[in-house]
Amino acid sequence: MGILSKKYVLPDLPYKYDALEPAISEEIMRLHHDKHHAAYVNGANAAFEKLDKGRAAGFQGVDVKAILRDLSFNASGHMLHSLFWTNMSPKGGGKPGGSLADQINTDFGNFDSFELELSSAAKTVEGSGWGMLAYDPLSEQLLTLQVEKHQNLAVQEAIPLLVVDVWEHAYYLQYRNDRGAFVDKWWDTISWSDVESRFGKAKK
Repeated sequence: MGILSKKYVLPDLPYKYDALEPAISEEIMRLHHDKHHAAYVNGANAAFEKLDKGRAAGFQGVDVKAILRDLSFNASGHMLHSLFWTNMSPKGGGKPGGSLADQINTDFGNFDSFELELSSAAKTVEGSGWGMLAYDPLSEQLLTLQVEKHQNLAVQEAIPLLVVDVWEHAYYLQYRNDRGAFVDKWWDTISWSDVESRFGKAKK
């Protein structure tokens, strides 16, 4: 018997479903976490099961490309959503401090310029995807990124610090097709202590 892949588990939200209101409604949080995030966990685990069967069969007659495509999509969706929940807090908003604030000022000029850049990135993602703040250890700088779907346009080795989900399921029930209004309100939910902690670990 071959080695079996470990399976992903849907994490609990770190706060109540209604804790981010009025920025994000309880209805959206329930559907987003319990249905959409759960679907990515299940999809990734299904890909693992197919991969395990392929390994046992020596990959004879197995479409490895399709399996790995599904794994990349669903596992990335699971990872980004897990980050998204912890990036937010009922006591969120404001501005970061400490070394993260210093790095933002160095790389973007000031916080307002950074906020404009990340907001613009999130609002203009083509199709479904994410806006992201990441740390690039090679150039030792912060980057704003667009992620299409969950895995496209990624910068390899860049470490995600802060993400905003701009798939329609993240906002449509409350904001309809006004993605921009959702992104603007999302800034009120950011847990800068979480982002600062991730930045500190990324720098090491």
